[in-house]
Amino acid sequence: MRVPIRDAVPVLFPGLAVSVLVAATAQFLSEHYGAPAMLMALLLGLALNFLAETGTKTAPGIGFTAKTVLRLGVALLGARISVEMLAGLGGAAIGLVVAGVVLTILFALAITRIVGRDWRFALLTGGSVAICGASAAMAIAAVLPRHEKSERDLVFTVLAVTVLSTVAMVLYPMLAQVFGFDARDSGVFLGGTIHDVAQVVGAGFSIGPEAGETATLVKLIRVSMLAPVVLVISLVIRARGLADQVEGKRPPLLPGFVLGFLALAAVNSLGLLPVWLADAAGVLSRWALLVAIAAVGIKTSLARMLEVGPAAIALLLADTVFLGAFVVGGLHWLR
Repeated sequence: MRVPIRDAVPVLFPGLAVSVLVAATAQFLSEHYGAPAMLMALLLGLALNFLAETGTKTAPGIGFTAKTVLRLGVALLGARISVEMLAGLGGAAIGLVVAGVVLTILFALAITRIVGRDWRFALLTGGSVAICGASAAMAIAAVLPRHEKSERDLVFTVLAVTVLSTVAMVLYPMLAQVFGFDARDSGVFLGGTIHDVAQVVGAGFSIGPEAGETATLVKLIRVSMLAPVVLVISLVIRARGLADQVEGKRPPLLPGFVLGFLALAAVNSLGLLPVWLADAAGVLSRWALLVAIAAVGIKTSLARMLEVGPAAIALLLADTVFLGAFVVGGLHWLR
């Protein structure tokens, strides 16, 4: 039964307001101290876990923000994707990037049993490393079957890939020089391996304009893989009868937010989306994701997250090393 908007707003507003405040604080810290905004939002959120306890006025709004605002942010990412953008890089580089995404996810699935984790955790971590870090983790988590540790695994993955992205932003430009890459190959390397968009941009432009522009383009190609990957995951889950059911009904093949992602990408590809509007959608998407990750952090107990253990960290590191080695090898082979 749907709750009228006039009744829902007073209930949801306190939790939404807290999440926005945490996100704004994280952005302030990022701008003034150089720390990644996503990481700051997550850590601040974890410190405010008591606000998500059952019975608090903020709990309903925090739950709403962690789910609905998150999906809005992912959908708006589609405004940055276009067919023209994809074609601008060249077939060989696109093939390398797409292969890196697919093989990294398969690699995660292959080694997950070695570290004692299940397939859901492998898809969550492998997808976040392969595609676009925190955004991919949250989108994939939305279609995976729920279990008692879903929130914990999501927060751990977002935290870990954000930290790894920050380390890579500093380390990978130096590695590009060690490998002898020119500006274009450096951009492909950085855009094809660093997890989060913001860190890709920072690393690319630290080398130069050409590397920065190429890195951003390659990263957006990885972002464009989000919808196909979510679709394939949904198909496999449905085929195996593992999908969560709501009121006895199977969920849609593609969630609404992924359809929104595809619709915006199609509109942008047709040239129907003005540049200013696409840019505005990108900014709104970033803020929506920041607010959502703050809410996800608030919902999660730090003590429970620490239960993930060193094996999970090893899996994420292995995925990251595999993707990096594959892209470096591919660039040397394409020369």
